[in-house]
Amino acid sequence: MSNLPEVLCLNASPHLQVFDRPLLQSLAQHTSIACWEYQLSPDEPCSLDAALVLLHDYLKHSNRPIHLIGHGVSGLLALLYTQRHPERVRSLTLLSVGAYPALDWQAYYYTQRNLLPCSRQILLTRMVDMLFGCSSLPMTKALVKILGQDLDYSLSPHSLAKCLKLTPIQVAVPLLVCGGVDDVVVDAHQLRSWQQYFSNDASLWVCPGGRYFFHYFYPQQTGEQILSFWRSLLLSQNNYSSNYLEHQVTSPLVE
Repeated sequence: MSNLPEVLCLNASPHLQVFDRPLLQSLAQHTSIACWEYQLSPDEPCSLDAALVLLHDYLKHSNRPIHLIGHGVSGLLALLYTQRHPERVRSLTLLSVGAYPALDWQAYYYTQRNLLPCSRQILLTRMVDMLFGCSSLPMTKALVKILGQDLDYSLSPHSLAKCLKLTPIQVAVPLLVCGGVDDVVVDAHQLRSWQQYFSNDASLWVCPGGRYFFHYFYPQQTGEQILSFWRSLLLSQNNYSSNYLEHQVTSPLVE
């Protein structure tokens, strides 16, 4: 497992993977990147802990920390893994994950479902407009189908009966949080709330559009921000190494 790539993108929502591809293709032009996928079987209970164990089994044999990326519930999974195993993570990039990290599109959907007297199909059509903006009728139907599949098969901790709620989680690795300025799920307040928990190694970038799936609509801009974040980490590491060597050379020997 020592030949793992530099970057690992987590995907716990197989039917939403199509929205990650433009960003991954953009990043792949600059670094080695792979995807780790988790898909529930029909008889398998939904368990974040089970997914975390499998992810650790994948990463524990690596000879170096890795850059983790995750969107939505996949970002939540990346955040929880980083909290448990910071020594395995070089940096963490969260896409559409607010300071209260369990809040994702499914939590928003189930909240609306309990409030509005309408069918699943009608509400999913409404969600398409909220998450993607105006679309043609054929595209709306296709997106409704994708969202419905995500409700049924993703590693979401939410349901009609109960939505998981988590308090903010701090991690001991460099952190980049990205979100869309017009996102109604992870809104500007959720993004700004990260600043209360930022360390010196944390950064925030707000995309000028794209809503909840901003990285699909703005892959180039998002990729540039992530690459800039990684380069800043490398520069800091090189500066630290240079200062350390300079100190070793100029310091008098102690007998």
